[in-house]
Amino acid sequence: MTAVDVNLYGTVHGGVLMKFVDDVAGAAAARHSGGTAVTASIDEIVFSEPVRVGDLVHAHAQVNWTGSTSMEVGVRVVAERWDSAEDEPVRVATAYLVFVGVDVGGAPRPVRPVLPETPDDERRFREAEIRRAHRLARRRAIQAHRAT
Repeated sequence: MTAVDVNLYGTVHGGVLMKFVDDVAGAAAARHSGGTAVTASIDEIVFSEPVRVGDLVHAHAQVNWTGSTSMEVGVRVVAERWDSAEDEPVRVATAYLVFVGVDVGGAPRPVRPVLPETPDDERRFREAEIRRAHRLARRRAIQAHRAT
C-alpha cells in the first residue's frame, strides 16, 4: 500500500481495500463461471485490523456457493507488515460478495455448480446458504413494507 491510499487517520482507506476485494472476487467468479461475472451485492465486509502504508496486502478468494446464475465469493485479506518480516501475516478484512454470470448481451447466464470437496468447503457452502436466505428474507420484508 502506498501513500496515495491513506485516509485522514494515516491508515489505508477502506474504499481502497473494498475495490481490491471486489477485483479479486470478480476474478475468482469469472474463472469459476468461465466468463464475465458482475458484482450483484456485497453481503458483508469486516475490517478487523488497519492496513498501514508499506504493508504488503494479499487477498484470497473462493467461490463458496452457486445457484443457477449467481455465486457467492468469500474473500480473506491479510497484510504482511512492512516493518516486521518475521511475523505472520495479519488478517485485516473478510468479505462475502454475490456475483452473477452474464452473457455478451448482459443477461444472466448459467454458471457451473460449486462442488464442496473438504469439510471447510462444506461449512462455507452451508454458511453461504444461510446468508442467501437472509438476503432473500430481507428483500421480501422490505418489499412487503413498501407495499403497505
